[in-house]
Amino acid sequence: MRRIAIAVAASTMTLSLAGCGVLDATGDGASASPTKGDDVTIGLLLPEKANTRYDKFDYPIIKNKVAELTHKKGKVEYANADADAARQAGQLQQMIDDKVDVILLDAVDSHAIAGQVKKAKDAGIPVIAYDRLAEGPIDAYISFDNELVGEVQGRSLLEALGSNADTSDKVVMVNGSPTDPNAKQFKQGALSELNGKVTIADTFDTPDWKPENAQAEMTEAINKIGKNNIAGVYAANDGMAGGVIKALKAAGVTSLPPITGQDSELDAVQRVVDGEQYMSVYKSYPDEAEAAAQMAVTKVQGKDIQFDALTQDKVDSPTTKDIPSKLVQVSALTKDSIKDTVLADGIYTIGEICTAKYKAACAAIGLK
Repeated sequence: MRRIAIAVAASTMTLSLAGCGVLDATGDGASASPTKGDDVTIGLLLPEKANTRYDKFDYPIIKNKVAELTHKKGKVEYANADADAARQAGQLQQMIDDKVDVILLDAVDSHAIAGQVKKAKDAGIPVIAYDRLAEGPIDAYISFDNELVGEVQGRSLLEALGSNADTSDKVVMVNGSPTDPNAKQFKQGALSELNGKVTIADTFDTPDWKPENAQAEMTEAINKIGKNNIAGVYAANDGMAGGVIKALKAAGVTSLPPITGQDSELDAVQRVVDGEQYMSVYKSYPDEAEAAAQMAVTKVQGKDIQFDALTQDKVDSPTTKDIPSKLVQVSALTKDSIKDTVLADGIYTIGEICTAKYKAACAAIGLK
């Protein structure tokens, strides 16, 4: 079985895939769940707006899936914290006060939210950690295979550097927010590919995943290393890749080094088409969001066998052991795989990607 270390604050979480077959249908998580019909209310707490995926994909997909699963009787109560941990704590408290039936929580700060998770548990409201593993007595967890995300990014960066890449090649790492446990996994996965093969000349943990923070960090790295001495940039997501590119251009770099990303945001896909960004990681938001909706509905309806079938992986957090979990796979998005990823899944259309500015670049790679 593959094991993945997940660091949160000063603690370490370990993850292992469970064996085949459906898990036992009993246990503390299952027994804590109320049983309801289709008139369920799902509380959905998403962490920030800098990444457009949350409002554009996650929320509407979850809302639609809940409606489908409950014959349009269920509803989703939604709040976005805009990267403010205190605001999210208040939003979670409001959902407790509103007596929602189950909460899907994508934490701004996985450690700071633990007390509010316990309050929800004490109020009889199950909490499912969505996309980021929160601390506290959560009932389940769903996310992408986050260490694999970093591995895909690291491997792709090495591929872009070519077969002659070695420790003379200097790479800058612009990692995600230190309060996001996923960022630590992404970095760990990337380092497992990059260490010993290139030199990590500078590295940053970027507050709140903000592109402007990434831009400032990249400017600092350029001043330290020299604009012509940077062979590649590991940017943990697409928004920050955009900030990195702005910093490089502002420094007068005309031939950009390979730059990674994650989330396959539309402007990032266009940058990949145009050659400004080497790659992004494609994560099927419909797969993750629909599975999360199914987990939430089956949990609150007390359908233990179905719930266990959806959560056949296991995760340990610093506060909770053997959390029923589901991990969703990811893949690299490059010029060569746009058709097989975001186009094949209907995330974007050719018309959305290949606007007037990118028509020639699209035609050159067969997108027309």
